[in-house]
Amino acid sequence: MGEILSRDALVDRVRAARAAGRTIAFANGCFDILHVGHVRYLDAAAQEADILVVAINDDAAVRTLKGENRPILAAEHRAELVAALRSVDFVVMFSEPTVTPLLEALQPDVHCKGTDYTVDTVPERDTVKAYGGRIAIVGDPKNHSTRDLLSRIASSSS
Repeated sequence: MGEILSRDALVDRVRAARAAGRTIAFANGCFDILHVGHVRYLDAAAQEADILVVAINDDAAVRTLKGENRPILAAEHRAELVAALRSVDFVVMFSEPTVTPLLEALQPDVHCKGTDYTVDTVPERDTVKAYGGRIAIVGDPKNHSTRDLLSRIASSSS
């Protein structure tokens, strides 16, 4: 099971892993209701390096991104679910509007984004290039979403 760490503890763990010659992949998201698309994304991200770090938006950030009725699950619960996936080594929560500060602090070898992006449309592209990292587009086609899952749940309960 992966570990849920504070930002400072994660920076220390990543530094130690690098000193031991291990490579770091980084993925991020809300992961509000965990579904197969999330699992496939994180499994594919884990294939890009020795260690996978997953950053999860905190509750306030999810509300800003997804609307007042979200998140469905609290950040602590989302973090625990993601950490339970075999492909995940470390989980950290973040409150900033983007993962740029985390990328700058960790400088992962690979920044992994889902297939709804291209290398050229990744918002943090310039940050990753500036420290010499690379971007990988991973996972299956974006035909799974929490929004669609919630709609199906709502329509089945009426």
